[in-house]
Amino acid sequence: MCGNNMSVPLLADAVTVSGAERETAAPWTLLLSLPRHSWADALSSIRLPYVKYICPHAPRIPVTLNMKMVMPSWFDLMGLTPDAPEDEAGIKKAAENIKAIIEHEMKNGIPPNRIILGGFSQGGALSLYTALTCQHQLAGIVALSCWLPLHKAFPQAANNGVNKDIAILQCHGEMDPMIPVRFGALTAEKLKSVVTPTK
Repeated sequence: MCGNNMSVPLLADAVTVSGAERETAAPWTLLLSLPRHSWADALSSIRLPYVKYICPHAPRIPVTLNMKMVMPSWFDLMGLTPDAPEDEAGIKKAAENIKAIIEHEMKNGIPPNRIILGGFSQGGALSLYTALTCQHQLAGIVALSCWLPLHKAFPQAANNGVNKDIAILQCHGEMDPMIPVRFGALTAEKLKSVVTPTK
């Protein structure tokens, strides 16, 4: 990776799967609370010649839902219901850290309309929130078994509709033991008020 990674804290510890040729399309930034190396290994087996995958690692913080145990988590989780209190400051801070990666990639010549954010569970949630509040027009979002954080703030929180036409691939496992499929359905309904429904 070109540029100074030290100015972007998440990049210092991220695992990057480089493209086989000159990278012109950019990171599918996987935002995962799972071991990032396992995702990087999987992506290495399907890597595309012009695509770089960046797998940042969530910081270790106390998580209220898990009896304040310190674990990898993008932000604190206080409950798993649609009306549970949310860590607004933590969500916004995590989103700013991901936006710093986007800015870094842009400085290295990757246009934002070739950047996709994606993730699983909490990483997918952060991908949705970050992309929808980003000031740059991004290429898309991959949101797997997740929800839209701070959902009550949308569509107002969407940054002037910059990403109103963003393509979203949203999938949710019916047997997900942590994030009920109902969260995925509620998120899909909410997204229809934030982005162009056909996207």
